[in-house]
Amino acid sequence: MDTATDSFVSHRNLLFTIAYEMLGSAADAEDVLQETWLRWSGVDLSVVENHRAYLVRVVTRQALSRLRTLSRRKESYVGSWLPEPLLTTPDVAEDVELADSVSMAMMLVLETLTPTERAVFVLREVFSLDYDEIASAVDKNPAAVRQIAHRARSHVAARRPRERVSATTTREALTAFQRAIETGDLQGLLDLLAPNVVLLGDGGGVKQAVPRPVTGSDKVARLILGGLLKVSGWTLEPGHANGHPALIVKFGGELDTVIALRIDDGLISGLYAVRNPDKLSHMEQETTLRR
Repeated sequence: MDTATDSFVSHRNLLFTIAYEMLGSAADAEDVLQETWLRWSGVDLSVVENHRAYLVRVVTRQALSRLRTLSRRKESYVGSWLPEPLLTTPDVAEDVELADSVSMAMMLVLETLTPTERAVFVLREVFSLDYDEIASAVDKNPAAVRQIAHRARSHVAARRPRERVSATTTREALTAFQRAIETGDLQGLLDLLAPNVVLLGDGGGVKQAVPRPVTGSDKVARLILGGLLKVSGWTLEPGHANGHPALIVKFGGELDTVIALRIDDGLISGLYAVRNPDKLSHMEQETTLRR
């Protein structure tokens, strides 16, 4: 490979991770990488001192531009919008901070930031870039970036899960959740759910899903059991998505839904069910994320 190709390939997983964390969409992250490559392939590398820093700057700018377009698209999205789940490699779960940053719960928190706040937060808190590097990537001065980072950090801290939950705890909750559904155990399900649990479903207008958030343990439990028990041919399987255990729902052997959990104080406080077929394609093969 030539120098440009070799350098791009060596940093590709990092660049994809930045783009995905900024966009919440694997498909759009791949498009951003294509745009980044087109720009990178035309650069005179003899004047580029740090290939990694240059590529991070380009991918950030491309992702920011795409994020503003996505924000307008989401305004007309049918029902709740959820990030695309990724079937991640086992080493992602081993990097606790990275797994936490790409969890479905955290990705939804990032959705509440402005595009620039999101870029600054991701680059600083997840990838530990210095303020000068970030300033170059988002076209701000370092002092402004520090203020944006502080504002974004406070915003996220007030909304993110209160504690970092281990994969073992999440897996145990998922196992109990799966057992309660498969046996139709309403009380068992209620015992797992926080009183104010929220269920979000994303069918994208293609698959049936709850049109708006459903809140409250009784409503959520009855909706889940009532919905699945009315049909036949479904199975539940434990799986992994975004560095965390997840539940895979199949109908007739085909992938239908990916369910991720948010756990607070030992109870399930959030259920995120992605059914939109366009968002499930990256569950077919493992994705490698890097910091």
